[in-house]
Amino acid sequence: MIPSQQYRFLRHALRDGRSINKHNSSRWAKLHLDPWLLSFLVLNAILGLMVVYSATAQDSGMVVRQAISFGIGFVLLFICAQIPPKVYQAASPYFYVFGIFMLLLVLVIGEKRLGATRWISLPGVGSMQPSELMKFAMPLMMAWYFSLRPFPPKLVHIIGALILLMIPFVLVALQPDLNIGLIIPGIFVLFLSGISWRLIFAAFAALAVVAPLLWMFFLQEYQKKRVLTLFDPESDALGAGWNIIQSKIAIGSGGVTGKGYSEGTQSHLGYLPEHHTDFIMSTYAEEFGFIGVFLLFSLFSAIIIRCLMIGLQSFHNFGRLYAGATGLTFFFFVFLNSGMVSGILPVTGDPLPLMSYGGTAVISLLAGMGIVMSIHTHR
Repeated sequence: MIPSQQYRFLRHALRDGRSINKHNSSRWAKLHLDPWLLSFLVLNAILGLMVVYSATAQDSGMVVRQAISFGIGFVLLFICAQIPPKVYQAASPYFYVFGIFMLLLVLVIGEKRLGATRWISLPGVGSMQPSELMKFAMPLMMAWYFSLRPFPPKLVHIIGALILLMIPFVLVALQPDLNIGLIIPGIFVLFLSGISWRLIFAAFAALAVVAPLLWMFFLQEYQKKRVLTLFDPESDALGAGWNIIQSKIAIGSGGVTGKGYSEGTQSHLGYLPEHHTDFIMSTYAEEFGFIGVFLLFSLFSAIIIRCLMIGLQSFHNFGRLYAGATGLTFFFFVFLNSGMVSGILPVTGDPLPLMSYGGTAVISLLAGMGIVMSIHTHR
C-alpha cells in the first residue's frame, strides 16, 4: 500500500508530466507535423545537398535546382499534412487515374533518353518522370482498396488488387522500363493487409516458373545484359561491367573514414558514371567511408522506424496500410540502390531516396511523408 502523501505526490507528478508533454506536442499538433520525422527528413535533405554539391564538382546551378526541389517538396509536405486522411482516402482513385493518364501521355509525347521514353518536358519547368508520381499514387490507391474490405482479404480481392498493380506496370514496361519499384508500394500494402503466407509462397513459386518466359520474351537485351554482368562484371570490364567495377572501387577506396569531402577521385576524375544520380552512394562512401555510411544508414533507419510506428499507432486501416507501406517502400529503395552500387543486385537505375539528384523523386517522396504526418496528427 502506497502512503497517502506518496500517492498524492505520484498522482500530481504524473498529471504535471502529462500536461507538459501535451503542451509540447500540441504546438506540433496544431501544425499537423511530426517533429521526429520532420527532423530526420531535414537532416537527410541537408546531407543530400552536400553530397550533390560534391558529386557535381561544385556545380551551384544543379545544387540550386535540387534545393528548389527540396523546397517545393517540404512545402507540399506541410500542405499534405494539413489535409485529413479521409480526404486522401476519398481522392485516392482520382490520383490513380491521373497517374495512369500521365503514363499514357508519356507514350504519346514523351522524351526519349538513353533508349527509353520516360520523361515529359514541361516548358519553363523542365522534365518530369510520371512513373515517380505513380509511386506516390499507387500506395494511396491500394490502401483505399483494402481499407474498404475485410481483413484478411479474400482471393477475389487479391486478384483485383493485382490488376490495379499490373496496369501501370505494363504501361511503364512499354517505355521500355522494367521498373519493379513502381509496384513495390502496392505489394507492401497487399502484404500488410494480412495476406496468407501460403499465398505469398505460392506467388514466389509461380514467379520462379514463369521467370524463364519473362527472360526470353519480356526482358530487353540491355536488361538481360545487366543481370548477366552482375555475376561476372569483369567479362566486359570496359562495357557493361564498367559501372559496377568502378562503383566497388570507389566504395572500397573510402576505407573507414573516407578520403574527405570533395576529395573523391573516382567521381571527380570521371571514372564513376552517374555519380550524382544512380551511383551517388558510391560517391558518398568514397568521401565519408564506412563511418559516414553507417551514420547515413542510421538516419535512413530512423525515418523507416518512425513511419512504421506511425502506422502502428493509426486508428484506421487506411492510415495503417499507407504509413506502413511508405516506411517499407523507403527501406526497399535504400536496399535496392545500395545493393546495386555494391554489386549484389543488378543495375536498375533507381535513385537513393533524398540523396540522388532529381526533383520528381524528391517532391513525390516528401509529399508522401506529409500524408504520413497527416495520419499521425489527425486523430
